[in-house]
Amino acid sequence: MSDNQHAIVIGGGVAGLGAAWRLVQEGWEVDVFDRHTPGFGASTRAAGMLAPAAEAHFEEELQLGLGQASLSLYPDFVRELQEESGVDVDYRSRGTLVVGIDRDDAEALAHMHRYHRKLELPVEQLTGDQARQIEPGLSPTITMGLFCPSDHQVHPQRLMEALAGAFQARGGRLHTHTGVRAVRLDDAAGRVRGITLDDGRELDAPNVLVANGAWARKLEGLPRGILPHIRAVRGQVLVLGLGDPPLCQHVIRAPDAYLVPRAGDEAGGQLVVGATSEERGFDARLTAGGVFELLRGAWETLPGIYDAPILDQWVGFRPVSLANLPALGPTSIEGLFTSLGHGRNGILLAPLSAQSVSAMMRGEDPHPAVRQLLRRG
Repeated sequence: MSDNQHAIVIGGGVAGLGAAWRLVQEGWEVDVFDRHTPGFGASTRAAGMLAPAAEAHFEEELQLGLGQASLSLYPDFVRELQEESGVDVDYRSRGTLVVGIDRDDAEALAHMHRYHRKLELPVEQLTGDQARQIEPGLSPTITMGLFCPSDHQVHPQRLMEALAGAFQARGGRLHTHTGVRAVRLDDAAGRVRGITLDDGRELDAPNVLVANGAWARKLEGLPRGILPHIRAVRGQVLVLGLGDPPLCQHVIRAPDAYLVPRAGDEAGGQLVVGATSEERGFDARLTAGGVFELLRGAWETLPGIYDAPILDQWVGFRPVSLANLPALGPTSIEGLFTSLGHGRNGILLAPLSAQSVSAMMRGEDPHPAVRQLLRRG
């Protein structure tokens, strides 16, 4: 290992730990610092949908391309991660069902499906009855659906457990409950020097990766404009008992909620219901209105949830950039890199971000989809 093959990663979420794991696989010495536990701020708060087709939005072809590229990497990413960690990440490839409840919803879905066809996405338009053949528990009021068979899903908490385990098994050092206050620079050399921890300790490293999501703007020591503007977009999430037999078996996206079945300790597993999207900063309190809207949207879609027990609930903070695109790779300061701004797609983009950011830190080319992103920037 050369003197330059040492990195400090700020942030132990999926972006930071993913790149760190890839670096230690290449023989690098890597320290990851997280102010809490791995993925506590956003990664473990996600539902785990890997749905570039179902989440395709008008005028976001670049985001779609990044999502499709990363999804294509997922099977090998999961296989390798599970082999190195021994953790089953509950990876599923059953597809996503998008449904509409009233006439306005049906018109919106039909309009979206025309866009899908233009992009040649593998999406099938369904009647309400055809949607209920896939998921019999759907409300009789469902008028139309779109089935996206190429969309997958993963269990974020298990994914983070696997990343932490695989990283440490390779010799990586994970420092939890250890916040980073500032990035230290060597102004004379125009490069990064290391970090300062919250307790005042200074640590040196020739490479620093900023991957602490919405908290990046709180870092001290960097000139204005070096890091992208990342804000926290709050999302409230509920976890219900899935039941046995399960209430549903596919990811369902409805007008006012999404429903994600996944493994759990309970009989039949868990049903994740999310998520609100609120510009409320770092307010971690659940609200009566937010919970009500999630339950209403879920019940209108899948009436069987009425008797389901509420197992858990939380707030997460999506790290969203002004361009709604991730900021990956080197900055104008030598040795300083970013993996920020993944927004709602941090889990989806995990394999692509890990591969490309670690490659750029090693002086190699990133994935072609990321090269396109960099050209846009």
